[in-house]
Amino acid sequence: MNGRQFIYHMQGLTKTFPPSKKVLDNIHLSFYPDAKIGVLGVNGSGKSTLLRIMAGIDKEFTGEGWVAEGARVGYLEQEPQLDPTKTVRENVMEGVAAKKALLDRYNEIASNYSDETPMRWRSFRTRSIARTSGTSTARSTWRWTPCGAPRMIPT
Repeated sequence: MNGRQFIYHMQGLTKTFPPSKKVLDNIHLSFYPDAKIGVLGVNGSGKSTLLRIMAGIDKEFTGEGWVAEGARVGYLEQEPQLDPTKTVRENVMEGVAAKKALLDRYNEIASNYSDETPMRWRSFRTRSIARTSGTSTARSTWRWTPCGAPRMIPT
């Protein structure tokens, strides 16, 4: 037996919408890290439901489905809720604001390199991580998953 562990596992999973519409029936799925998977099917066949279950958003099902310990899951909705008063660019920039601020600070330090720069780099690394708000990080990750680096992205 090889030592590889599944990053995602689903066994006997069934999803039924009221009153009795079975969308997923006895699904079995397991895959290793770095696997490339595709979900194909006609409209209404349960593709988005399957992905929401895999992402942990939909918890109303029977059977089992789990992500390996330490793995991160990203999920980008088919139709994310964007601010209609903003342009596409403004919506994207809102989603990546924390990462852009970090990059801007990096560029500022790099452009003013001097003998004191190594101390500022150390301060920058510590402060940047500590000062990133959890809400901003979560919002950036949730809204713009492709900008992050989850190990499993069911999108």
